[in-house]
Amino acid sequence: MSNKPLVYFLCTGNSCRSQIADGFLKALGGDKYEVKSAGLEAHGLNPRAVQVMREAGFDISSHHSDIIDPEVLNRASYVVTLCGHADEHCPVIMNPDVVKWHWGFDDPAKATGTEEEIMAQFRHVRDCIKARIEKFLNEDH
Repeated sequence: MSNKPLVYFLCTGNSCRSQIADGFLKALGGDKYEVKSAGLEAHGLNPRAVQVMREAGFDISSHHSDIIDPEVLNRASYVVTLCGHADEHCPVIMNPDVVKWHWGFDDPAKATGTEEEIMAQFRHVRDCIKARIEKFLNEDH
């Protein structure tokens, strides 16, 4: 167990948005934060999320999709939901010291159209998440 504050990213399936956030914070702030991600369900790591992160110079290919662990949830310093469904259905956090935030992003896995249009949506969400992670790292907590 780490002495660093734990940031726990939650999403519905722990396949795209939470994996992207996890990858960015580990790479950009892993010296300051312990980082984990999970979902209400485990949908598996989305290959398009892996691809767009690789394009940005970040490797999340070794990540795996996990279901929310109540023990991790209650020892987290920050719980960040990345979709409305996870925000509405997040398990009860028993630890009153946990700070819970909601950073809502569209689900790129639900994008439709050509492969290029779908990938453009994945890239857009990736870039929005990266910007939010950078903002988090520059804030005082």
